[in-house]
Amino acid sequence: MPLKALKGTGPGGKITEEDVKKAASAPAAAAAAPGAAYQDIPISNMRKTIATRLKESVSENPHFFVTSELSVSKLLKLRQALNSSAEGRYKLSVNDFLIKAIAVACKRVPAVNSSWRDGVIRQFDTVDVSVAVATPTGLITPIVKGVEAKGLETISATVKELAKKARDGKLKPEDYQGGTISISNMGMNPAVERFTAIINPPQAAILAVGTTKKVAVPVENEDGTTGVEWDDQIVVTASFDHKVVDGAVGAEWMRELKKVVENPLELLL
Repeated sequence: MPLKALKGTGPGGKITEEDVKKAASAPAAAAAAPGAAYQDIPISNMRKTIATRLKESVSENPHFFVTSELSVSKLLKLRQALNSSAEGRYKLSVNDFLIKAIAVACKRVPAVNSSWRDGVIRQFDTVDVSVAVATPTGLITPIVKGVEAKGLETISATVKELAKKARDGKLKPEDYQGGTISISNMGMNPAVERFTAIINPPQAAILAVGTTKKVAVPVENEDGTTGVEWDDQIVVTASFDHKVVDGAVGAEWMRELKKVVENPLELLL
């Protein structure tokens, strides 16, 4: 603290030895420039990796976004029926259905299940879905491999196992390195109606899922009048790498995803 900033308490405002001692022992924050208090948190290796990959994705992948409202009323009824008859063997989540639906859409529109490589676009034969999992140290995306050949029960068990390993810090590199497409679901938070996600390179697409909302939809009654029914809906937004996926292709993929989600019995075929 500059000497002229001291206020003396001695006779006639003179600065005393006690005034100097008090100024020297004052907290450092008092001598700093005005501003909010803060603390510096060390950056973990995992956070550094996340930052590097996301910066790379934003700078090198020209993102475009396709949003759609999906009716999940039939899906929720099917989920309830399957869980009720499971006798504790499994408990399916909406996310399990969406992971399977992503695989179906990717098999119907395989250009989305691709990545940009040096000199080629690599189109994958299997659909390996990276599932975003929040952990105390940051976001990680363990992979459900070969989803197109897995049933809902197997997908559900695999997701639960990988999520637990992720939270416990026990994932092996082969559990999270790779993948052909990603899903990030914030539907568990009722405040998140919709959001967009950053592509997980070198993949070409990621699906962002919001929460389930009840929406009033008009219906035509048998007598010709118009009524209203409540429909369970979610808003999903797919982010695509425009180097790999053209706009029309992204829209076609979203159409196929919507079709299978809204007719969920197709997921059992």
